[in-house]
This record gives sequence, structure tokens and C-alpha cells, in this order.
Amino acid sequence: MSLLNETHDPKLSSWVASANLPGTDFPIQNLPFAVFRRKESDEVFRGGVAIGDQVLDLAALSSKNILTGEAQQAALAASGSTLNPLMAMGHTAWSSLRLALSRLLREDAKHQGITAQCLLEMEDVEYALPARIGDYTDFYTSIHHATNVGKLFRPDNPLLPNYRWVPIGYHGRASSVVLSGHEVHRPQGQLMPPGAERPMLAPTKRLDFELELGIFVGAGNSLGTPIPMDQAEQYVFGICLLNDWSARDIQGWEYQPLGPFLSKSFATSISPWIVTLEALAPYRLPFERDHDEPQPLPYLDSENNRLAGALDIQLKVMLSTPAMREADLPPQTICQTSYKHAYWTLAQLITHHTVNGCNLQAGDLLGSGTLSGPEPHQLAAMLEITEGGKKPLTLPNGEQRVFLEDGDQVTLRGWCTSKDAARIGFGECIGKISH
Repeated sequence: MSLLNETHDPKLSSWVASANLPGTDFPIQNLPFAVFRRKESDEVFRGGVAIGDQVLDLAALSSKNILTGEAQQAALAASGSTLNPLMAMGHTAWSSLRLALSRLLREDAKHQGITAQCLLEMEDVEYALPARIGDYTDFYTSIHHATNVGKLFRPDNPLLPNYRWVPIGYHGRASSVVLSGHEVHRPQGQLMPPGAERPMLAPTKRLDFELELGIFVGAGNSLGTPIPMDQAEQYVFGICLLNDWSARDIQGWEYQPLGPFLSKSFATSISPWIVTLEALAPYRLPFERDHDEPQPLPYLDSENNRLAGALDIQLKVMLSTPAMREADLPPQTICQTSYKHAYWTLAQLITHHTVNGCNLQAGDLLGSGTLSGPEPHQLAAMLEITEGGKKPLTLPNGEQRVFLEDGDQVTLRGWCTSKDAARIGFGECIGKISH
């Protein structure tokens, strides 16, 4: 069964002129969700949808009586300060609202005047976290990242034997998930300096970014009820950009035997816009493993996953230092890769997360893990780019970086593009390091 429908037609255009401009992240074929209000106002936050350089206010739209049925109920659910009620309604409600909005925003749509009353300029709004995040789980889905990092610590045996069989993950800290633009304070923790006899408490000297995608859970499952592969994607509301900040020296001392703790829990940044899985349908790819790699166990396998479980989401990381900004130099791209290189699909993450009966809930967040690809320009963390600090990164102005320094700003961007489909963008996820 095709996942494509009338909302994906690349010929569709909108009466919102900015949505038709080449290179826009938010054409009518996208329609991602966020939570917003007017800047510097005391308005309540509410759900909105991006169209070009505008935000469609779903609370205002739901009061206009031009939506009906399930679409109207979904718009009402998205009118509050979080998207959790909309997420909990399930994929048929999300799809109904998306179709109704697509029809309202098309070039020949009825009610254009009424709908226009519900639009605000993006430059005039500010965002909040899109959901109340109950739980956050971070995975480790790039075999390239796992191998590169493993080589730094175990040159002769970089991958542990379980990696090729089980999606590796750990439970992170939901309370420190922050929105793009939030300054990231350099954390402190216990460090064990090389050659020292005892650890010390100090600020991290090896602060790093990790380029990831964030996966928001929609309607959850009951405790004790696993989600099978052929249903897993119905539980995914959508995808955003995610930067899983890491303090590598704190991590190296604390991670055995139970994994990351203070080295990860100080901050995780996400972008404000959540792109629905439905919008990404034109960018699906077959999920394939090399013949010499173990094939997934039966519970992590399905025909749909093999045919179209992967997604070709292009991703890049840009770095800007204080000196670069002082000289009006543009940010430097230091990584460009794709989600298609992931070793596990998002359906496999959902299924494995729940195979023991764990109950996911609306608004839960999954991190994809660092999405490095196989080529040198696809390394998605400073730990890999500089080979653990052995090879500094040289920037266009001659500055060098081993890890991130105070004042450095990291920007993540993501998009999908094809000659046969409309460009789908994710906006950006920005974080600047402060003392």
C-alpha cells in the first residue's frame, strides 16, 4: 500500500506566497507542528503549523468553524500549551488534520480570508518545547559512530558483540531537554586526568555535540503490551533535530559499568518544529544490511521495514566561533551526512523499546544516536572529527578546535530533497556554549 496521498503532490502550491519559494523548509507538502506565542507577550502558548515564513495558529483556526469532524477535534487538541493531547489521538487524527490544513492552504482553497486571519509571521513568534516530555531514551544507531568511538578505546575490538544484534540505548534525563536557542552551560563533574592518582571536580574540557534526530512518540502502548514491527510507525508522531551534548572527559570516567550519567544529563537541545512521518513518505528507502552483517532477529524484521523502513534525511552541522562572528564570517559546515546510514530504523527502535512490555507515552522522546556516515565528512561529533583530540579541526580563519570552547555556537540543519518530490525541511537547532 502506498504511503503517498494528495498532500504529497509536488505540483501543489499555496496562496501563502513564501511557501512556494525555492529552498523553503516549509512548503505546503510539509506542515510541521510546533508550540508558539507572540514574542515578548503574555499570551498562552498554543499549537501551530509552519507554512512558508508564517505560523498557522491552530487555536485561532479551530474557533473559525471551517474545520469539521476529526480534523476539528485534532485542531482543538493542538490548541493548548503542549501537543501531547494531539499526539495521544493517534495517526488517523494527525492525518485528518494534515489533509484539512493542506486543502485550506492550497492556491485555490476556499476560506482564504478567514484562514489568513490565523497566520502570524515567524519572525514575530517565540517557541516552547512542543511536548511535555515524560521520558527520554537515547539510542546508538550508527555503526559508523560506534566503530569510530570504539577504535579510540579498543583499537583491536571496536564493536562489542551485542551491537549488531540489539539496538543499544540508555534512559536519559527528560527535565534537561531544552529548545533551540537555549544557552548550554559548560558542565562540571568528576574527571580523572591522565596519570593522576585520584579524580577531581572540574568543568569539562572536552565538551562535544552529537548530531541526532529526535523521535516523538504519539499514542502510547499499555504496560506489558509490546508494539510489533508492522504497527511501530503508527506510534511515531514525528521527527525533529536533536543535539545530545556530551562531556567526554566526565563520560570517560563515569560510564562503566552503567553508562552515561552527568556527562549527558546537563542538556539536550531540540528544534521547535516536528515534521510528521506522513510528510516524509516520499523520502523512504529500503532498509538493507550488507550480506556479511547479521540480519535482524524476527521480532525486528518486517516486509514493510525491508521495503521502506529507512529515511533519506540530509543533515549537517555548522560551527561558529566568537572570532568568526566578530569578523562577520559565516558558520563553517563541519559535517554533512544522512539518516539513511543508520544501522537500525525508527520502527526497530520502537519495537525493541517495548518488547519487554515497557509502556511508551504520548510526548516521550527518543534520540536516534549520533548519525555519522561512512565518509570523513560525515563524522557527527567532535570526538570523531578530531580522533579523540589527536587531530585538531582547522577553521577558515585559522582557529583550531579539539572540542568546543566557550562562545562557540553549533547549528544543526536537516532537509529532504528530490527531483520528484517537494523539499521538506526541519528548520534548525542552535546551541551556544556559555560559562
